[in-house]
Amino acid sequence: MLVRGNVYRADCPSRQVLDRIGDRWSVLVVGTLGEGTLRHGAIAARIGGITPKMLTQTLRGLERDGLVSRTVHAEVPPRVEYALTDLGRSLLGLARALDDWAETHIEQVDAARRAYDARTPS
Repeated sequence: MLVRGNVYRADCPSRQVLDRIGDRWSVLVVGTLGEGTLRHGAIAARIGGITPKMLTQTLRGLERDGLVSRTVHAEVPPRVEYALTDLGRSLLGLARALDDWAETHIEQVDAARRAYDARTPS
């Protein structure tokens, strides 16, 4: 029987998963790997502003959670590739929907921020 978590309970481990997939870098990495298997440098080149250290940390977290696979090819120098697992691919639609929502609604969000800032003392 499948046991379902409850993200609204403070002690539920599903909150950790929500933290992972709600992280901006994780969403961008999942979306990028939706294009196919890529090397670290290719992922970094597609995600503006991510540092190599942050990309490595994000990839490790996604790998630990079973969303990304890491394949090391026995070559000199070693070639390392990353890909979405089946579990990671099940998240791809949601990641792309979040990307789309952010891109579609940025003007409304910016307008709301300006209005808030105008009426809120610093």
